Amino acid sequence: MQYISINKEEWDKRLEELLLSYTIFAAVKNDNGLDYELIRAEDIPKISYNRPKPATPVKSFFLPVRENVTSDRTVEKPRIIIGIPACDVAGLGLPDEIYLDKDFEDSFYRKRRENSILVSSDCFGTEEHCHCLTYDVKPYATAGADVAVIHLDELIILRIINGRGREFAGLFPGAVNLTDNKVITSIDKHHNETELSLMSANKGLPDYMVTGALLSVSDATIWKKYSSKCVSCGACSAICPTCTCFLLIDKPGFEKIKQNDTCQYPGFERVAGGEDPLFELHNRFRNRYMCKYVWKPGKFRSIACTGCGRCIEACIGKINKNELFVELAGQNII
Repeated sequence: MQYISINKEEWDKRLEELLLSYTIFAAVKNDNGLDYELIRAEDIPKISYNRPKPATPVKSFFLPVRENVTSDRTVEKPRIIIGIPACDVAGLGLPDEIYLDKDFEDSFYRKRRENSILVSSDCFGTEEHCHCLTYDVKPYATAGADVAVIHLDELIILRIINGRGREFAGLFPGAVNLTDNKVITSIDKHHNETELSLMSANKGLPDYMVTGALLSVSDATIWKKYSSKCVSCGACSAICPTCTCFLLIDKPGFEKIKQNDTCQYPGFERVAGGEDPLFELHNRFRNRYMCKYVWKPGKFRSIACTGCGRCIEACIGKINKNELFVELAGQNII
């Protein structure tokens, strides 16, 4: 891995200069928690580093909740997104496969991806429902993003991930190759501590492939049990970094509106004549997990759940999918 470092004061000063050429979004912690904010010069010192995880998944920058797909687009400044956790970096793999497919490319998605520099943030610590490591996602990105950022003492350290990340690092004249082994050892120590915390917190939770196998042999009993508290609000799907279902709504004047949808809404699969294979709540509830752990792995290379835990945190019914999976694992030997 190539690390380069720059003094935090110089980093902040250069970010302010880059505001002339780039739109910058970054993770900022306030009384309501951690989330992305549009950064102005006075906000730069407030940027949060190495803290898991923004409330909003990074997919929202590329797949807006609602957009007119027939209107003309204005030319936007390139943007820098700072503070993306590794689970969200991994979460972009599936939308990339879907929306950048050479036969069915979404031009709006592609332009947003090409127009964005992704600055990941290593997680030094965990939150209650983080379980990325169980699905073989490290709490620090080594692929997918352009560059990763670490804040240690008075240093900003950048881990170069690809050529675009190297170009981004080149925007900081004061940056130099990091050769201090003590600093590199400190970074490794933070990584190891975070991984150990994740392993300890998620003992007994089956991995991604085993979970799919367990779901494939499950019966309706467990789905009725856990769906009994579901209110079909769709929060779990809306907040998920890999769920991307949408509707196309026709408007007068031949306009089309693309709007996010979720399989947890009643009527999601209703067709002409009123038939709806997911009418019963427990079937609709089960559908989401089958999609993520059974059907998507059969079609795509990227995983459909990265263990961010947002669906657990957002659930109005306080449904914990990990408890469901642990219970399934206890009932079956795969």
